[in-house]
Amino acid sequence: MNIELFEIWAKHGDTMLKALGEHVFLAVTAVFLGMLVAIPLGIWLVDRDRYAKYVLGGVGVIQTIPSLALFGLVLPFLGIGTRPALFVLMLYSILPILRNTYTGIKEVSPVYVEAGKGMGMSRFQLLGYVELPLALPVIMAGIRISIVYIIAWATLAAAIGAGGLGDLIFGGIAVYDYDLIMAGAVPAAILALVASWLLGALEKVVTPKGIRRS
Repeated sequence: MNIELFEIWAKHGDTMLKALGEHVFLAVTAVFLGMLVAIPLGIWLVDRDRYAKYVLGGVGVIQTIPSLALFGLVLPFLGIGTRPALFVLMLYSILPILRNTYTGIKEVSPVYVEAGKGMGMSRFQLLGYVELPLALPVIMAGIRISIVYIIAWATLAAAIGAGGLGDLIFGGIAVYDYDLIMAGAVPAAILALVASWLLGALEKVVTPKGIRRS
């Protein structure tokens, strides 16, 4: 198997590197854009419980739409290529980050919040110095879930001309070339595992020492 993978690399190495770079760009950019939407929205929902279930439910509906169908829905408005792919992948990335941001802050112990209030902290100070630091591990877990999902879904972005490792997979399927399929599938799987491990390590780093010990 190792010899076979070496042969695939020797045959498609340059193409694999180019596709890998495109794939990383798609996944990282989509999740970053999702964070810009999900984290502020999750913070906003913390004190607005009556809206939270509707917003979370609405965002959750997006997850039930098949990705190829959603790509097809945006094509008339955004055309083909990277732009519609980023938009759709960004939509898919929002739910885990939004849910974990909202849940993480809501589950901060009232003891810490009351202690902050007793010290005279304002609402923004409580958020910045108490709630967000304590909720950060949960938020990071949401980002970790999101990036793994998006790395997988980004392979389908090749269907609308966005490039990435999906190009190799679809190209291999079209010509019945097993090596070309593996040249796209294996790096995508490794990329998801590496991203999950790196963000898992980062999650431990940002976890306050007191919580880590408990």
